[in-house]
Amino acid sequence: MNELPLNALRAFAMVYAHGGVRAAARELGMVHSSVSRHLGELDRWLGVPLLRTAAGRGALVFTPQGEALGRATLAGLRGIEQAVAALRETRPAHAVTLSASPSFAIRWLLPRLPALEKAHPKIELSVQVEQRLDALDDGRIDLAIRMGKGPWPELHAESLMDDALYPVMSPALWQASGRPSRPAQLAGLRLLHDRDPQAAWELWRQAHGPAKLSLQGGARYTSSDLVLRAAMQGQGVALARYRLAADDVANGSLLRPFGELSVALGPSYWIVRPPARPRPAVAAVIDWLRWQAAGTGQPAM
Repeated sequence: MNELPLNALRAFAMVYAHGGVRAAARELGMVHSSVSRHLGELDRWLGVPLLRTAAGRGALVFTPQGEALGRATLAGLRGIEQAVAALRETRPAHAVTLSASPSFAIRWLLPRLPALEKAHPKIELSVQVEQRLDALDDGRIDLAIRMGKGPWPELHAESLMDDALYPVMSPALWQASGRPSRPAQLAGLRLLHDRDPQAAWELWRQAHGPAKLSLQGGARYTSSDLVLRAAMQGQGVALARYRLAADDVANGSLLRPFGELSVALGPSYWIVRPPARPRPAVAAVIDWLRWQAAGTGQPAM
């Protein structure tokens, strides 16, 4: 046992799990050259190649020996991780950990947490910005809110809310742009883009036009929160998710230049959790989420 190159095996397991050296390095918090060095050390120690040289820059190709070792080391490390997590689990029965995307956590969840504290003063809810669903496997996270098209295999998923898209802009930009009120006037405005394909301007163009609206220009952002913040600063027109922009529209930070026009998305937010029966505190948080979702109303079409 004391001869096993544990650091090299750990690095190889992450390369196997992620299918690449750079992704494994990010997971391990290492530079990719260190991971490559560990792979070389492991090849030399074993005396057999674990990877084949692949043409192009595609995913790594593992030899049969590499596949066998990858499965074994990854399974072993995950078992250790779950055992350690169980031993370190010291949270009281009323503590609940929920994960969500950054935009949903900032724009929908956090403003409503005082209502949770009022309804359930004994529950301690921790919120993590974590989008990987495998964090539900080892007990670190009790439930997650996911945006997208569910359900997800091997997890219990229930629809929480639907959503819709509509353009928003700052009042100042609306005034400076001549108070646009018809979709055809989008052609003369700067568009802001969310890289989320479910919030793409193409969906609006197909539903409301104009047909010749150019979608190539305009800044692109990796989160809905950033897109909406840019719109509030007057940088352009954003195609907003109703659920995430509703509070800003209500308080006047953003306005809808085209009235009630929108694009329905259907079920878009999901409560996701392990299939086992949830603890009472987790069940209480789920009931509260349903209550809050019902209270936000339905997207206007």
